[in-house]
Amino acid sequence: MQKTIPTTEYANEVRSEPIEHRFNPYSDNGGTILGIAGEDFAVLAGDTRQTTGYSINSRYEPKVFDVGDNLLLSANGFAGDATQLVKVFENRLKWYHFDHNKPLTSSSAARLIQHMLYGKRFFPYYVHTILAGLDDEGKGAIYSFDPVGSYEREQCRAGGAAASLIMPFLDNQVNFKNQMDPTSNGTKRREIRYLSLDEVIQLVRDAFSSATERHIEVGDGLEIMIVTKEGVRTEYFPLKKD
Repeated sequence: MQKTIPTTEYANEVRSEPIEHRFNPYSDNGGTILGIAGEDFAVLAGDTRQTTGYSINSRYEPKVFDVGDNLLLSANGFAGDATQLVKVFENRLKWYHFDHNKPLTSSSAARLIQHMLYGKRFFPYYVHTILAGLDDEGKGAIYSFDPVGSYEREQCRAGGAAASLIMPFLDNQVNFKNQMDPTSNGTKRREIRYLSLDEVIQLVRDAFSSATERHIEVGDGLEIMIVTKEGVRTEYFPLKKD
């Protein structure tokens, strides 16, 4: 005999809810990350808020990590995958030191992360990843990755919840896209130049301050890590908590 759900207010509510027919292990935990390369430095920054939907899980959950060898790594999206990716990279870095007894360069680190992400392509890490460091000439290097390992070196990149708000700002202030030299009467493109460290830090602070005004998944605090030939240092600035 076939069983039927009794007609009650609760039963009607159950019938109206969509049924999930597939395995969905991922969730998006909000937050935003941002990397900018300078002439002799690189900056990687992230806010400290972690969310699920409209709930704030933590007001201090770092997204940017100093993984050693003057390398900064940040992964943003599903917090569990982000934490695992950083841990696996740190372990692979230790094995590299054991095997080769020398530091890992930023370009080799980028290729290593590519292999890690591509190796998980059938069940990928649900994250946007940014790597920051210095290249062989001492210039700042920013590498951005999609979830399955495709990557490129860029002057700047934002990822995460407010990336669509911040990237146009970076295109204007860092990449100088679609800008003409004001002295050329519109005949010559504006020359791209490296920003100073002070300019970059102020730019990052402005970008995140604006993002917190427009996106509920960004806020609480801003961690900025700066890598130079002298090493890595961290700066922290408070953001809006509402």
